[in-house]
Amino acid sequence: MDTVDATMEKLREQCLSRGASGIQGLARFFRRLDQDKSRSLDAGELQQGLAELGLVLDMAEAEGVCRRWDRDGSGTLDLEEFLRALRPPMSQAREAVIAAAFAKLDRSGDGVVTVDDLRGVYSCRAHPKVRSGEWTEEEVLRRFLDNFDSSSEKDGQVTLAEFQDYYSGVSASMDTDEEFVAMMTSAWRL
Repeated sequence: MDTVDATMEKLREQCLSRGASGIQGLARFFRRLDQDKSRSLDAGELQQGLAELGLVLDMAEAEGVCRRWDRDGSGTLDLEEFLRALRPPMSQAREAVIAAAFAKLDRSGDGVVTVDDLRGVYSCRAHPKVRSGEWTEEEVLRRFLDNFDSSSEKDGQVTLAEFQDYYSGVSASMDTDEEFVAMMTSAWRL
């Protein structure tokens, strides 16, 4: 385990030790640390914040954490990037049920879920906005896919990695594998 991973593991442990409000509390803390109100933390702000939590890093280590978890290439960490990094790893049972749900959606079997894939497994005729004529069924399907699409520009395609990323956030809020698997099984009729 390298220094960045060790730092993230220490921070994750500290959040878990704070109970259910740990990550929410950390989010409030990070917003307070965002001195320039840019909605992101640079390495200096991160270093200062972690020191207040008792995790002392030198500047090179803080920069390493920023580089590792900076998904958009901005050179800083936005709150979502940092919280995503803090999510605990998922168990094999959780990963397996997520993969099963994705496979059900990916009717073409090409590893990407599109609106065409959804047409056979997700009916939107009863959606209130379709019934009112405000949206078409195509719009409902596209908006549904956008929930899982983590790219900055929604492309109407969701990969297994994006689907897993979405559900890792859900998983972090559920205590047991049994509870998570039951929720997924029910939601996706697996």
